[in-house]
Amino acid sequence: MRGAPPCPGNAGRGTGSREWGTGTEDLGQESRGVGPPVPGVACPPPLSPRRSRSGKMMQNVRLAPENEEDDLYSGYNDYNPMFDTEDLENDAAFQQAARTSHGRRPPVTAKIPGTSSSSPLATGFGPKATLSSSMGRPMTGGIQDGVSRPMTAVQAAGYTKAAVRGSSFDSLGRVRGPAPPLEKKNSDSPEERMRQLEKKVNELVEESCIANSCGDLKLALEKAKEAGRQERELLRQREQIAPPENINLDLTFSVLLNLASQYDANEMYSEALTTYEVIVKNKMFTNGGILKVNMGNIYFKQRNYSKAIKFYRMALDQITSAHKQMRIKIMENIGVAFIKTGQYVDAISSFEDIMSISPNLKAGFNLILSYFAIGDGEQMKNAFKKLIAVPVEVDCDDKYISLNDDLHKNLLLEAIKNDSISQMERERKSMAEEYIMTAAKLIAPVIETSFAVGYDWCVNVVKASQYVELANDLEINKATTYLRQQNFNQALETLKMLVKKDSRVKSAAATNLSCLYYLGNDLEQATDYADLAVNSDRHNPAALTNKGNTVFANGDYEKAAEFYKEALKNDSLCTEALYNLGLAYKKLNRIGEALDFFLKFHAILPNSAQVLFQIASIYEIMEDPNQAIEWLLRLISVVPTDPHVLSKLGKLYDNEGDKSQAFHYYYESYRYFPSNIEVIEWLGAYYIDTQFCEKAIEYFERAALILPTQVKWQLMVASCYRRSGNYQKALEKYKVIHRKFPENVECLRFLVRLCTDMGLKEVQEYETKLKKVEKLKEIREQRVKSGRDDSARNRREGSDDSSGTKGERLTAKLKALPGTNEPYESSSSKEIDASYVDPLGPQAERPRTAARKRAEEDDFADEELGEDLLPE
Repeated sequence: MRGAPPCPGNAGRGTGSREWGTGTEDLGQESRGVGPPVPGVACPPPLSPRRSRSGKMMQNVRLAPENEEDDLYSGYNDYNPMFDTEDLENDAAFQQAARTSHGRRPPVTAKIPGTSSSSPLATGFGPKATLSSSMGRPMTGGIQDGVSRPMTAVQAAGYTKAAVRGSSFDSLGRVRGPAPPLEKKNSDSPEERMRQLEKKVNELVEESCIANSCGDLKLALEKAKEAGRQERELLRQREQIAPPENINLDLTFSVLLNLASQYDANEMYSEALTTYEVIVKNKMFTNGGILKVNMGNIYFKQRNYSKAIKFYRMALDQITSAHKQMRIKIMENIGVAFIKTGQYVDAISSFEDIMSISPNLKAGFNLILSYFAIGDGEQMKNAFKKLIAVPVEVDCDDKYISLNDDLHKNLLLEAIKNDSISQMERERKSMAEEYIMTAAKLIAPVIETSFAVGYDWCVNVVKASQYVELANDLEINKATTYLRQQNFNQALETLKMLVKKDSRVKSAAATNLSCLYYLGNDLEQATDYADLAVNSDRHNPAALTNKGNTVFANGDYEKAAEFYKEALKNDSLCTEALYNLGLAYKKLNRIGEALDFFLKFHAILPNSAQVLFQIASIYEIMEDPNQAIEWLLRLISVVPTDPHVLSKLGKLYDNEGDKSQAFHYYYESYRYFPSNIEVIEWLGAYYIDTQFCEKAIEYFERAALILPTQVKWQLMVASCYRRSGNYQKALEKYKVIHRKFPENVECLRFLVRLCTDMGLKEVQEYETKLKKVEKLKEIREQRVKSGRDDSARNRREGSDDSSGTKGERLTAKLKALPGTNEPYESSSSKEIDASYVDPLGPQAERPRTAARKRAEEDDFADEELGEDLLPE
């Protein structure tokens, strides 16, 4: 009889007496189902045991008889009732097994009549033999005298023949105990030592790169040097035990490249060049030639542009055309180096090549600069056209606008509106606009006969390109350029033309017009254009700020504050509105709110001198001099030469009683601005208080030069001479003052007293002059007093008796006057008062070190300074 055909699902299994394949190894008696042979299949006598390739015995294997009518691939669609899960919910035995532990279930055994454990079993080629359980549900035949377990017999899964009856299946191998420990590697072997050393080198390189990215350049360089030392030690050890071809060239290359990069970052250019040369000259590094770009960059930083160009060209020769972008960048570097050396023709050649191969914004702008340098207007126009033709590769912003009420889509649009890609697109578009605007402003005055014609040409070209929105911005820039040229009429005309265009441009132009009229104190025009700007674009913070300024100038601070708040709602970083809001609240005497807004401004711009001064001023109003001094000290760190701030500091220290600090800041203020009368007066008084009258003379003389019509400064100079004991100088100064101010009573009193003390004959002359001056002074005072009395009496007479005639009142006035033939005399005769008051105050008592006492004391030195001579 021929051997049976191969069984379905057991491809590779032989027929007849051949051995079984490895896919069905270890199929012994324990793995077979218990039951009668499959019906319709002849049962040949048992085969003798044979071993499989794994050395296991295959026992009691029965082959199906030959059946020519059997299909070779039959049995695949046979249905196994074991997979029927529809009645599992109603199966009490299954539910009981699910609720209890499988291991505690009693093993179910069954005997088939006429069979025994040694009888041959079916091999499973046909449908499996089944047993009926006590509940009537068919069960698989994987139950026998041994342990109850699933129907597979793969030993690698943890099953064994030696299982004890009733024991549970141990899938995790807990019964066998823990796995034996791994065998320790021998760390003393040379290979292991080199492996650890190589790992340490890699770690040092990584630490160096991380330190560089964190900004710690010094630590990065130290780590790179240590990596170089360890790598050399590794090479030395490897050369002793291994052939040269086993050297790790990649590790050496990375160590040297990192070391050179760290030298470059620390501006140690000579060491970096030396390290790069080691890499470039080593023929074992196949890609080392590209590092000549780095060497060229170092020479560029050292402003050695000729060598930089040389190395750039050498690197360009070693880079294939497959690396297109790399070649473009190197060509850009060569063009920039040519511009630095003034070789504009060569630079034009490089940039023209780039614009023909792969045009970009930077190369196009540099090309315009090169043509501008040589003054070629036509080529500038061509280069400008090439610049605006460069594709930006940025989608329009309309894709972020939702056109329906789809919540999911709206959330998605909000999420991607400000993601990194959107920010990159906006930055690229902004950079393109900046290049175009700068190029237009640069070439407009030179490409045509006039600035206006050139700018109009640029505007027309931009209008025909993809940057249509920039045309209006160029018009605004045109007006701004007119302002820089102080051509205000042209600026106003240009802006007034833009007011007639669309709303966005109209708002910008009206805002500029409002600002111009505001600066020109034309509040009416400023208000009109501010209203136009706000109506055109209510979300324009500059327009709202200008509107607030016009209202502020009219004194309506509350309304101005409302406009400033609205501007801040539209743009929280509008610093102009924030500063003006603080000023408005300060005017409204809402000091706390004003301080809050100025502190917010300070958080945005910490070095704004105006804000620092306003904060100090508010603290001074709040009577907190310590805080005011602190903020003024911050202010002088920003503007150390502001004389007003220095004098303010001196005044605060003076109020606090710190004369030394007050003198320091007053003196610094005087150095930077020696014409401040308040500062001069304080310094002069300080030297008088400290008994250095000679030094005070310098400051009072400067005050007399600044205010030559005020006599008090010259009187102070003369008093300083007298206090310092230089009476002759004092007398001469008083004589000079008397010639300039002959009716000054104080000067004559000083002259009378000094001439009397010095025994001069001129005393009589000055006494006579003093009498006349005093009489004139009394006459003036009487006339002023009588005029006041007459005016008051006239007002009373006009209200009480309006019938009096003008002639009667004139007669009454004449009767009150003395006779015309009699000399005019004062109503009360007085003796001449030759006393005077020292404008500098009482003189301090001098040390009595003379050999003899003066016969007569200076009795006028102790008199106090008159109020009319004190500094105002």
